[in-house]
Amino acid sequence: MDFTLPPLLTAMVDRGNGLLWGSVLIYLLIGAGLYFTIMTRGIQVRYFGHMFKLLRSSRQSNGGISSFQALSTSLAARVGTGNLAGVAVAIYFGGPGAIFWMWMTAMVGMATSFVESTLAQAYKVDHGDNTFRGGPARYIERGLGLRWLAVLFSICLIIAFGLAFNSVQANSIAQAMEQAFAIPTWAMGLVLMAVVAPIIFGGLKSIAKVAELVVPLMALLYLLLALTVVALNISDLPAAFMTIIKSAFGLEQAAGGAMGYAISQAIMNGIQRGLFSNEAGMGSAPNAAATASTRPDHPAAQGFIQMLGVFLDTLVICTATAAIIIMAGPELLAGEENNGIQLTQIALSSHVGDWGGMFIAVAILLFAFTSVIANYSYGESNIEYLAGRRAPIAVLIYRLAVLGMVMIGSVASLGAIWNFADLSMGMMAVINLVAILLLSPIAFALFRDYDAQLKAGQEPVFDPSKFPKLVNKVDPSAWPKRK
Repeated sequence: MDFTLPPLLTAMVDRGNGLLWGSVLIYLLIGAGLYFTIMTRGIQVRYFGHMFKLLRSSRQSNGGISSFQALSTSLAARVGTGNLAGVAVAIYFGGPGAIFWMWMTAMVGMATSFVESTLAQAYKVDHGDNTFRGGPARYIERGLGLRWLAVLFSICLIIAFGLAFNSVQANSIAQAMEQAFAIPTWAMGLVLMAVVAPIIFGGLKSIAKVAELVVPLMALLYLLLALTVVALNISDLPAAFMTIIKSAFGLEQAAGGAMGYAISQAIMNGIQRGLFSNEAGMGSAPNAAATASTRPDHPAAQGFIQMLGVFLDTLVICTATAAIIIMAGPELLAGEENNGIQLTQIALSSHVGDWGGMFIAVAILLFAFTSVIANYSYGESNIEYLAGRRAPIAVLIYRLAVLGMVMIGSVASLGAIWNFADLSMGMMAVINLVAILLLSPIAFALFRDYDAQLKAGQEPVFDPSKFPKLVNKVDPSAWPKRK
């Protein structure tokens, strides 16, 4: 079954996506990331070790959602089928050099993630159940005073992450299970609904607990397999690395006169897939970041934790997929039909045998399932923001709609709907990037405050009264004044 939009609307959506993703967003995302990197003097490099130090104490929460749970939730959304299929697409169309540009995108994206997650923490609000809510909608309204723009952002996020992308993930699961184990797509859809329902009806705490358990496990299993592949082909590792570097700068194609085209393709595909994968600057992860009870008790602490999420998603998990594909040999890239998840499956099977394809199917199941519940959580936070006092009824309707999209996505191809979701995500990314650029002086001030306390040998503590620009804009229940 396939759902299509009217031709005129389809053309408008395609043109909008081409403009946003083909030029505007690439320059805006990379430009913002470079600006944040310069203004923080390379925060992602200088504080690389500090991220892992914070991770060790990130499970403390006093009964709320811990920093580790918030990180696991954002990773659940980030680490999806894009880490398996997206990397394969980047290599197929951009060559192995696309991986280098994915790395570069992640490096600057780490600074962007720090800024947006720190702002989400600063402007978070008390939810009344020992948890918090926040994200771009909150800091756009509270920080910039633009309620209408915050509403537009929330609508775009609900369409893209809350509904459409959950049907994409469900479709990926159903197709993978049908191909690997001959399970009918309708049956897989029913199973997914039965598993997802109690988790999302349990609310954000329930989602955070599931993400905390499943995400580290699935990531470790996948990385162990990738390390096994590398160990079996350790002699090929230097050559694979050089292939990435040479391809990134068109050195392999220089002799054939195609150097410029090769570089442009590597850069374009690497940046696009990198941005899709780690979501830095998109405005999605801040919704998870805002829910955390941070340790230390400072907004910048969650900024560092979420910066680690970008690193793990792209520089670790995507690199693992790249190693599996590149070490399988260049002949795999010759077939036109092998340009997505099939390329990853065939590459892994060439290393470990036929069970490799089944492993990828199970990996898709775990990666996509956790993305469904995390995407739902982003939508719930924004539904509550829009609905206000009517939030309980709106959230119930939203939960039923998500379950419906999971079932529909399992049995139907929704290409046109997904294209519309891409447009919605592009719009929310533009809104978020403009907002965090305007609010970045506050994020920089919070970073300097955190840094100064750290260098003084103190555990950083956030005192809102020290920041004139945050006066009457911070929820006193979330951030009480320090005596």
